[in-house]
Order: sequence, then C-alpha cells, then structure tokens
Amino acid sequence: MMDRRASLKNIGLAAATLSVKNVSTEVQAKKRILRIAHITDIHIRPEHDAPNRFRKCVDEIKKHKPDFFLNGGDTIYAADYQNITRERVNEQWMIWRNCRALLQGYEVYSCLGNHDMWWAAPSPQDEMYGKEHVVRQLEIPKRYYSFDKKGWHFIVLDSNNKSAGSLDDEQRTWLEADLAKLAANTPILVMSHYPLLAVCTHFDGGGMHTDFKYLANLFYQHKDKIKTCISGHIHLVDRVVYNDISYFCNGALSGFWWEEGDKNSAQKYYYLQTPPGYAIIDLYNDGSVENTYHPHSF
Repeated sequence: MMDRRASLKNIGLAAATLSVKNVSTEVQAKKRILRIAHITDIHIRPEHDAPNRFRKCVDEIKKHKPDFFLNGGDTIYAADYQNITRERVNEQWMIWRNCRALLQGYEVYSCLGNHDMWWAAPSPQDEMYGKEHVVRQLEIPKRYYSFDKKGWHFIVLDSNNKSAGSLDDEQRTWLEADLAKLAANTPILVMSHYPLLAVCTHFDGGGMHTDFKYLANLFYQHKDKIKTCISGHIHLVDRVVYNDISYFCNGALSGFWWEEGDKNSAQKYYYLQTPPGYAIIDLYNDGSVENTYHPHSF
C-alpha cells in the first residue's frame, strides 16, 4: 500500500513538474519585441494652450518607454476649410515643427488626416496645395508607405480619397502588391486615419472607410499576416474583431479639440464619453497585440 501511495505521489510530482515546464515554455515563447505610442488627432493649434499641453502629454508618454511613435493624422487643427488662409496654415505647421522637436530621438511615422490638407490654395499648382505639402511637413516618404521593424511589417494608408474614407486605385494596386510580396505569417499592423472597420462611427454619423468590404476581402486573403488595424478620426475609442483581426479606434490626443467640451461631453475635455488620450501598443513575436488606451488630464 505504501509503495502504491509513493508511486502515485511521484506521478503527481512529475505531472506538476511537466505542467510548470509547459507554462514556462509558453511564457518564454511569447516575448514583447516592440512598444509603440499611437497618438492621433493631435489638432495642434495656438489656442487653448495646446502646445504646452502637448508637451505635458509627451512627457507622460515617454514614461512608457516606447520604441517609436505612430501619428494617426489630423496633426494640425484644420487647413481644409475654405476660409483658412495661407498664414493660418503656416502658423499651425510651425507649431507642429516645434512640437515634433519634443520627440527628438524617436522615429515618428505619420499618416495624412482629412484636416491636414489646404485645398483653398489659389491653385493646384501652389506649393502648399493638397497632399504633397503635408507629406513634406510630416517628413514621410509618400502619402502611403510601408516599413519593417523587428519582424513586424507596418502599412500606413492614405484614407483621404473620394467617398470620404477610401483608397484610390493606385493605392489599392500598391497595397495588394505589398501584401503579396511578404512571406507567409509575417505579422502586420495597418495604420489609417479613418477607421477601416468600427462601431464608434454609429455615434458620430459616419467616418468609416466606405471601401471596408474590399479591405475585409483583401485582408481575408492574407489572414495569416494581418493582425491589427489602428485609426483615429472619430475621437472615440472602440475595438472591433472581425476574421480574427482587431481594429482599434484610439480616440484623440486633443479630446474635444483641446476645448472644454459641449453639452454632450461626459466630462471636461471629453468628446462624448471618450477622454483625451493616447494608446500604447505592445507587439509580440508570436503575432499577438495588446492595445491599451491611456486617458490624460492635460
């Protein structure tokens, strides 16, 4: 009887040891390889002490020790309205350059927001007209592009085409080729200004990509690669999972455009029920993603 008990005890110890080893192996297998700060809808402007408040945000974000920044568009308050002057556009971009200097030492990958382009320029030949001027101000290679970091592939889209949020034909051709050239199981993060797929757009009267069916079909063809898509534009926070791809709409650094809010704001500086904030995104070697929205009080 004693031998049988000893034998059972040894089996239990062996099982426990095996279980611990399996857990240990699993923990070791999943390793964070990148931490990214996603700031979107900065809407920088001279009013409401926005530049100084941006500085405070940056000081807070740096405490998370991100590897680099993703800027989701609407970097400046607004250049797209018909009454915006050249002087006002230049003023906003000058403030952004000063704010960008606060991120010295960090790479910043930006996309175009709908409020960033000055369509009221005297003519399309004006050097400040449209998207190319914004590309230069943001110091990005093109209006859409991709890059690689530590085994992850990043795709930055230009949502600002006909039918509100959408891709143009040129960009579709490029995107299809960019996805096709990647090896199987290459993890991908996609950043756009307009949400590619969202729930929060129902609270804001629209603003989601109008070509979402095309994108969902394309992403399904590459479901081993596409892991997550991040966006802004709506100033609200949500998460949608479709075909195992997580779509995060990550609020707005400016909240209610740096203003105190209106009658629909849940609290001061909120847009509806969403506080101003930023996201910290952790990417892992197994393709998994953790997206955490951090409200700020500035």
